Amino acid sequence: MSLELLGITVLWIFLFGYLIVASIDFGAGFFSAYSDFSGRKHLIHTIIQRYLSPVWEVTNVFLVFFFVGIIGFFPKTAYYFGSALLIPASISIILLAIRGAYYAFGTYGMKNNRILTFLYGMTGILIPASLTTVLTISEGGFISVKNNEVQLLLGELLKSPYSWSVVLLSIVSVLFISASFLTWYAYKAHDFQAHALLRKYTLAWSFPSILAAITTFYSLKLHNGVHFEAMMDQAWMFLISIVFFMTAVYFFYKKKRYGMAFISVVLQYGFAFFAYGSSHYPYLLYPYLTIYDGFTNQTMAIALVVVFILGLLILVPSLYLVLKLFLFNKKYVQGER
Repeated sequence: MSLELLGITVLWIFLFGYLIVASIDFGAGFFSAYSDFSGRKHLIHTIIQRYLSPVWEVTNVFLVFFFVGIIGFFPKTAYYFGSALLIPASISIILLAIRGAYYAFGTYGMKNNRILTFLYGMTGILIPASLTTVLTISEGGFISVKNNEVQLLLGELLKSPYSWSVVLLSIVSVLFISASFLTWYAYKAHDFQAHALLRKYTLAWSFPSILAAITTFYSLKLHNGVHFEAMMDQAWMFLISIVFFMTAVYFFYKKKRYGMAFISVVLQYGFAFFAYGSSHYPYLLYPYLTIYDGFTNQTMAIALVVVFILGLLILVPSLYLVLKLFLFNKKYVQGER
């Protein structure tokens, strides 16, 4: 395996980790706010806060690793994406700041402030929508490069059916992943009222997630036929993804084996995510930039690969420790400590 391929593979693993962990976090925030305004706060707010308290600061570690790595391995991405993503990235930073303000003020000061709660809930779906702009732009057709100047074609981005289909997919996926995990978590906590409500949310958002994926497939075919054809070569991975989706729904609906159901959801998105990534190879930004254009020097690449692999070896056990001490510690989950 070449260093270029190894580098992008390591980064893709970090990005997938962020996809799962952040989806649970963002969706939990939305459900928490929604429960407040729908009069169901007493049912699920406690279980969500018990989950968020120990993990909310961990979520962005994956994202930081990814962005540091993408600039380290592929310095040209800063040139191409830096200018193009100025507006979307600024929006994401503002939304993350609002989210951080909720955690700070909601814990130490302005408790039960409905305006802050509303903003917190909205960031749960707006942050994923803004961050997916990166993947949308990477498909090409949304930037122009003239006289060594990169310009975002904002009008094309806002008018594109593909762009909006990706936004829709990101929102429903966040809610489905989050609800599926929280259902499992509530069941482990023996909070059966919260569990029953969250299970309904999971089933409610399950089929919209597949419909959104199909819509995105069709929109991509119209927008970038080259990538769509490459994705068809990875059809077996998408079929496995659908099998895991059906398995997850079956476990949620019939068997009520929520741990296996959530693992199936992770595998569903894992196969789809890596199929999408491998079919996009070798492009980082179609058609301007591939993983072989402007790759860092060999010494730097080897150092980065070693550091990132060591980072994974440290991060994964750390997450396991968080899970063991807080998320799946019987006394903590059930509110005994």
